[in-house]
Parts: sequence; C-alpha cells; structure tokens
Amino acid sequence: MAETATARRSRITPERAAELYEAVLDLLREVGYDALTMDAVAARTKSSKATLYRQWGGKAELVARAIRHSKPGSIADVDTGSLRGDFHALMAREDDSTMEQNAALMRALAMAAHTNPDLMRAFRELLVEPETQELRKLIQRAVDRGEVRADNPALNYVVHMMLGAFATRALIEDLPPTKAFLTSYIDAVVLPALGVPTT
Repeated sequence: MAETATARRSRITPERAAELYEAVLDLLREVGYDALTMDAVAARTKSSKATLYRQWGGKAELVARAIRHSKPGSIADVDTGSLRGDFHALMAREDDSTMEQNAALMRALAMAAHTNPDLMRAFRELLVEPETQELRKLIQRAVDRGEVRADNPALNYVVHMMLGAFATRALIEDLPPTKAFLTSYIDAVVLPALGVPTT
C-alpha cells in the first residue's frame, strides 16, 4: 500500500505540487469547500483531472495536503531552549494577515468537515495528527529539560488550548487571531497551566 501511494505521488514535481496547492487554496477562499471541484482545480492549474485523482485520490486529500503544505515548517523543528521561547517563535512565523486568512479558511473547512466524512478523515490524518505529534515533541523537550512536570494534567490539553484560542477569537470577540493576541494568551493561559514562568 505504501509503495503504491509513493508511486502514485511521484509523478508531479515538488514545484508543480506547490503551484497546485496554492491554486487549491485560492479556489477554496473564492468558492468554499462544497463548491470546489476537481474540474475547477484542473482548469485553474491547466492539469488533467485524471492526473489530480491519480496524485491525490480526491478532493478531501488534495485540500488537506494543500493546507499542510502552506504551513511554515515543522513545529517540532522549533527549539529555542525554552518552552516559552518555542511558543513565541511559533507565533512569529506567520504575519497577522496570513493568520486571519488561515483562520477564516479553517472555520469554513471545519464546518464542511462535519458533513463530509472524507474531509474529516483527511483533516485528522494529514493535519491534526501530524501537528499534534509535532507539538507533543516540542512539549516533551520541555518536560525533559525539567521546565514542565511530567505529571502536569494540563499536558493533555495544550493542543485544545492552542487551537481553541486560534479558532474562537472571531466567535467571541469578532476579531481575528493575531500574533499579539496569541502570544499574550500563551503567557496568560498556556504557560501558567503548565507551571512555566512567563518572564
């Protein structure tokens, strides 16, 4: 199975895949997930629909991989020597405009995922699980350094806290998430819950 998937994905160069992913994200922002079609992606990218299906299998996987590709590097690669420094470095990787666009896109896709099992599965497998694993590696380094106690009950909720702040600011305050907001949230909520000093 893994060999088949590898063979299936080897036909498009990384540069071409990056172009396709950008086009998919543009289309998603224009028409939303439900109205996005493989025909539209093929037309926008001057690709054949058969090539798109051969490479990605379907719309859900293509969308999830496009979003994953747009992320600015691996979370686990950030290592400043302190958990606070790591979290702040993660927040510094995107500007406020990009963050606002991504938040709007993620809200729309979260709604679509509730009625589309293929999208929900692709999101979990290709976005949520890999990013959760990377964040756990970052936090485990803090545990290994002695910054966070291994039995701290908040360790099980860091992903929920981080995602919650990002996803719900628009709902609660009608404002987009920003670097300043998320950085202050980390210092006021996440780090104290983990027993980490914020100065």
